[in-house]
Amino acid sequence: MRAARLLADADIVLHDALIHPDTLLLARHARLVDVGKRAKGAATDQRFIDRALIAAAARYRIVVRLKGGDPSLFARAAEELDALAAAGVRCEVVPGVTSALAAAAEFKIPLTRRGVARSVAFATLRQRHGGDAQAPALPRADTLMLYMARCDAQGTQQALLAAGYAGDTPVVRMANVAMPGATLQRATIATLNALSEPDPIAPVLLGVGATFADVSANEQQHATSVAPLRACAR
Repeated sequence: MRAARLLADADIVLHDALIHPDTLLLARHARLVDVGKRAKGAATDQRFIDRALIAAAARYRIVVRLKGGDPSLFARAAEELDALAAAGVRCEVVPGVTSALAAAAEFKIPLTRRGVARSVAFATLRQRHGGDAQAPALPRADTLMLYMARCDAQGTQQALLAAGYAGDTPVVRMANVAMPGATLQRATIATLNALSEPDPIAPVLLGVGATFADVSANEQQHATSVAPLRACAR
């Protein structure tokens, strides 16, 4: 609600590429500026965004920087907050819904599950352009959510195995989460290469862990937690 009110009052909105058009309609009086970044596509330079925010703050009363998820996770918020602080621009951060949590809700797959998953990690194998050629080490957790997972399946598979995940660990590849046409594909780490490629411009999220096993396979094991949900559904 806080975000919706700020969008309604905004004079200018600098938004990411993956913002749904219905969300932008909330900013009915604002000037809209697309500063999105797309993998292997058009990408606005981060230094330009930083300068644009500072310039907008000097000109407009309410400036909104609208991100396609939660600003505190893989959203380059640190650079923008540092730039605003250095320029003496006051701001606030309004929390959003990150894609891992949106995916859990959309596909009805909890990221934690009693007796199966009690820890969750968010990570990415993506690196800044010109960074270390060696892929970063992945954390170990009962549930691992890999953001910006449109890298090669073989490299992802090797990184997961190197981090200590077993080859038969369930994996789901989710594309266009919380957007029209969202898809989910199931595999294991060992069979990750067999998954078909999603839409070439769709944002991809990878879920790794036992909580992503087929419900049918775990139905009996989790009957106590699943049964009340079914009763409610009826």
